[in-house]
Amino acid sequence: MEASNSLKVSTTLLVNGEEREVIFRYSDVLLDVLRNTLGLTGAKPGCLNGDCGACTVNIDGVAQKSCLTLAVEARGKEILTIEGLNDPIQGAFVDHFAFQCGYCTPGFLMNCHSLLKTRKNPSDEEITKWLESNICRCTGYMEIEKAVKSVIVGVQNGG
Repeated sequence: MEASNSLKVSTTLLVNGEEREVIFRYSDVLLDVLRNTLGLTGAKPGCLNGDCGACTVNIDGVAQKSCLTLAVEARGKEILTIEGLNDPIQGAFVDHFAFQCGYCTPGFLMNCHSLLKTRKNPSDEEITKWLESNICRCTGYMEIEKAVKSVIVGVQNGG
């Protein structure tokens, strides 16, 4: 890492398993660097204050809201965006109609991926609590919960 001037940093970020050279201001949030610098537009700007979850990515396996994370904080960490996700939860969302307009879907998928990696057999209460950090204005959460539960059952049945 080398500073190009007092306001910017030139560094490498590990995004979706690939090292990417980026230059950003110390004040830039990860959401903006992903979208505007790297062209990864799956994480969506919603509320821009951490309430909606549309910008959720995984950092070192933990769901994080990229609108609240400074890009400089992501140095040396593994960043996974929806563009790099390959998880059964994606098919489960389709199978259970767990989306409508799709704007919030990437954030939900990243959050659900993190849930299922962290908790192998979450209770109904854990699933509901976990999903509270994301907001969908188009559909109810029942279909999303069904999608998560179907993945759990699939894993338990060897799928």
